[in-house]
Amino acid sequence: MTEQPFWKTKTLAEMSNAEWESLCDGCGLCCLNKLEDWDTGEVVFTSVACKLLDGESCRCKDYENRQDTVPDCIQLTLQGLREIQWLPPTCGYRLIDEGLDLYWWHPLVSGDPNTVHAAGVSAKGRTISEEGMDVEDLENYVVDWPMRLGEGGRG
Repeated sequence: MTEQPFWKTKTLAEMSNAEWESLCDGCGLCCLNKLEDWDTGEVVFTSVACKLLDGESCRCKDYENRQDTVPDCIQLTLQGLREIQWLPPTCGYRLIDEGLDLYWWHPLVSGDPNTVHAAGVSAKGRTISEEGMDVEDLENYVVDWPMRLGEGGRG
């Protein structure tokens, strides 16, 4: 009998810090700037990335110290996960919290951190840095691809 992977047997609250961190698929979508309509509450993504996001690897350039450099960087917690409405439908945290399984391209399933990019569900090669950008210009960079599944459907 094959042992079930931890994300199928544990709730998010039961996971160790290492297990929690490994649920991040490395898509980089959390690191995109978002705009919220104050009247409707609707949140849209832009292709403008946090200055710490490496646009090719979709990893933070200084993950351990990111909140010192970017004070409004969100530290995803179980409570935060349930309050944040803009997490993409492919987010491993969101999927597990909703009782769903991870996609075939998730590194925990595929064993390869590059499958998230191959499946077309990451920010790889699609972003520009926020450095030097006027916040008023963000509306010119609104995109819808972070909320789509791309080619990454369930396999």
